[in-house]
This record gives sequence, structure tokens and C-alpha cells, in this order.
Amino acid sequence: MREQLQPDDDVIGPGAGAALTRRGFLAGCGASALLPVSAAWAQAVSLPREADVVVIGAGAAGIAAARRVVAAGRRVIVLEASDRIGGRCQTDTTTFDTPFDRGARWLHSPDSNVMVKLARDAAIDVAAAPPGQKIRIGRRNARAGETEEFLATLVRANRAIDDAGRRFLDMACERAIPKDLGIWTGTVDFLLGPYARGKDLKDLSVIDQFRAQDRSSALTTRQGLGTLIGRLGAMVPVALSTPAQRIVWSGRDVGVETAAGRVAARAVIVTVSTNVLASSALKFAPELPMPKQEAFSRLSLGSLDRIALRLNDNALGLGRDDVVIEQSDSRRTAALHANIGGTTLCTVDVGGGFGRDLAAQGEAAMIAFAIEWLTKLFGTEVAKAVKTTSATRWNAMPFIQGAASAASPGGQFARRIIAEPHGNLFFAGEATHETLFGTVDGAWQSGERAADAALKTLGAMKPEPAAKAARDRKQPRPQRAPAPAGPRPPQGPR
Repeated sequence: MREQLQPDDDVIGPGAGAALTRRGFLAGCGASALLPVSAAWAQAVSLPREADVVVIGAGAAGIAAARRVVAAGRRVIVLEASDRIGGRCQTDTTTFDTPFDRGARWLHSPDSNVMVKLARDAAIDVAAAPPGQKIRIGRRNARAGETEEFLATLVRANRAIDDAGRRFLDMACERAIPKDLGIWTGTVDFLLGPYARGKDLKDLSVIDQFRAQDRSSALTTRQGLGTLIGRLGAMVPVALSTPAQRIVWSGRDVGVETAAGRVAARAVIVTVSTNVLASSALKFAPELPMPKQEAFSRLSLGSLDRIALRLNDNALGLGRDDVVIEQSDSRRTAALHANIGGTTLCTVDVGGGFGRDLAAQGEAAMIAFAIEWLTKLFGTEVAKAVKTTSATRWNAMPFIQGAASAASPGGQFARRIIAEPHGNLFFAGEATHETLFGTVDGAWQSGERAADAALKTLGAMKPEPAAKAARDRKQPRPQRAPAPAGPRPPQGPR
């Protein structure tokens, strides 16, 4: 019950001031950002007439795929609809006095995550994300006994989801959790649903939650994940502000059409979000098989936005990188990340149905809510301390349209369907990873996987020996470890 928590894969441990840590129940946001801060690192190029591989999208998956193709000595071009690279990773370095990750903010599992080494090689400072979370009950911190009670409640909810997942009962998570959670019902719902995955529990698949790989030992970067993806993309040719309009993928006439012209290709790798794919903004000729089209909608993106406020002093009386949630019986709730990096920058994260509705009202409404919510928890002086504000609105971004993918009940299988190639057409992105979906790590791995498959098709990589391929097929799929004494960390886009 007292397991040490880390950001984004945390448990809540009682202590002085009922401090919590992220590992058991908190998840960093996985949306992206608005400013073209990383575009300068890309090799901005004019559109070529042909390439061996065309990659659609310059987020983590697209950059990973393109780097793989470059390393194999093949010609590649990345087509990016926006004016920057990074996708749902973006670091704002101009609005505040510290780099601000408007999107993804955590890396996970340092012992096995290749991106940790890539970050260090790219001169990105990586460190363990600091613990220190609190539960707020009105204008006070939860007492130790109250924190223990909440921990026990969260454990029960997590185990109920796992139990249903082990029995392959792909119902909504709302149906799987106990109905007698009492005063902690709203808090559990928020942590496991809107904050972890960007969707309410009624819209989340039990199987998807169960199959999510644990994201322990979360790491943070001082320069930001958007900066990291920008630096990793420095070797990659990217055509910015060049939306792909139609992909011709059947037969010998493979290519990508844009307003600036057509690029003939031998293989195409698509890394755009499931919401963009479901919107038919990108056309395919011939049309994709119906199971693939249906899979996009089954893996629609959740809503998770970040409202940032710089205060003129430590008006909240919190420590460096403290994370605060509240005991709430209302959907109008949020999570606070205070004093980021030792500055007075604070963020208020909103998600799920409430967050989506709030973001649709515009940035002014989002900032007003954040100030109202903080005032409720910390007093009226907070409003006077607010100096600079900003807010993300990922659902309104036409080339992304949300946070990270979250399977609807019965939709977990859609991840594998989307990942299946068709001829010389390949798909990548966090939504195609069956256990690390919603993470930068999973997006990167998916890009490398798609690139390897494309290169094999082109004859640029030797196929695996039949014996090895057979062994790999027999490997058991990743399963969640048995539930510990403390609550299982919610899995989320981060």
C-alpha cells in the first residue's frame, strides 16, 4: 500500500501532508502544442518528384520511421501538414520562463526505452520525475487515514478492471469497477478515465486498460519532449505545411498527392492520428478495407488539455513539481502540476467529456475555470497572483484532433487491424502499439516497426529466418503483472 510512486505510473503514498506520487494514479498529458518551436531543426526541403518511402506525419512515429529509412540508405521524404515537426510532442520555449511541454511530458521505463539513450545522445537532460502529490479535500490536504482509504478504494477499482480483463470481458470500465466506492467514486473515475486516458470510464475498453503495459519509473526532460523530437528529426528531410491529400497505394502506381504536387513512391508509411484518418481528410485510392476504416473510429482520440498559469509567487504554498488532485463528486475537476521545474509555472489538466466541452468554449473559458478551481482549493488570493496564461485545445487542431487513442468497449482489437499493412502501404503511430499506446515510446517503436516492414518490401532488409519468425510468433503477448498491494497506475497518453 506504500509503494513509492513515480510520475505517470504512480501510487499514492501517505506521509507528511498526505503527499502522493504519480506512479500509482497520475498520467502526464499526451496532447501536443500550438507554437512552431521545433520546425527549425527539420531539413526543410522542396517536394521531390519521387522517393523510395514517403512518410505522412512528422510526429514521433514519423521521425522514427524516416530515420530508419535514412539509416538504410534509401530516399525518404516526410510530408507534414503543419508548420512544425513533433506532432503531439511540442515544447513552448517562449511563453513562460521555463520550457513548457504543451503535449507529451514523460518518458517511461528507462531500462528498456531506447528514447532515453537517444535523448542523452541529443544533449537532452533526462532525470527521474520528482514525486510529491497531494489529495486536496476542500482547502486542506487529505489526512493520512483519508489517503489510506482512497488508496484502498483505488486498488479495488484497478483490480476489478484487471479481473475483467483476464476474463476477456471487454465491457466498459465503468461497468467493471465496484459500485460502492463511496465518497471516492468521482476521484477514481477522474484518475482512471479523463486524466489517464482522456475519456470517461463509460467510453473505455476494459481489455485496452488491462493490456496497457505498466509505465513505471517515469522520466522528465528539462528541455522538453518537443525539443527532443525536433533534434532527432534534424537528419530527416521534411516538407512542412504540405498536407497529403490522397494516397494511391494499389498496384504499381504508388504515390502521394499534395497541393504542391505528386510524389511517386515505392512505399508509404502513414502516421497521422486515428481521428484524422476517421475524418476522411486523407483520401485513399482505392479506399481502405472496411475493417480498417471501422478500426479508426473504435480508437478515437481522448480529450486532454492543459491550462498553464504563471504566478507571481508561490501563491499555492506547494513544493517543486507537486501534483494535486481533489476529492470530488463532480465532473468539473482537474489535476494540478505546480511549480514546474522550480518556477512558478503551474498547469491544470482537464479531460474526458467535461474537458472536451470546456475546450470547445475557447481558451478564455478554460483559463476562467482553472482560476475558479484553484481558488476553490487554495483561496481567493490565487486569482491576484496569475500573470501569464495559455491553454491547449487539441480537439480543435485540424491535423491532430485530440490527445491519444483510447479504445471503446469492444475495440481493443482495432490496434492490430490498423497496424496491418496493405501492399506497400504501412501504418504507424501510438494507436498501433498494442501495449504502449498513448506514449511517445510506443509511437517511436511503431515508426521503426513500420519502416522495417517497408524496407523489407523494398528488399533493403533481409527477411527474418523462418525459424526465428516462428519462435517470435509463439511468444506470449505482454501481460500486466499481478496487481500489487498499492493501486495500479492508470495507463494514459503520455
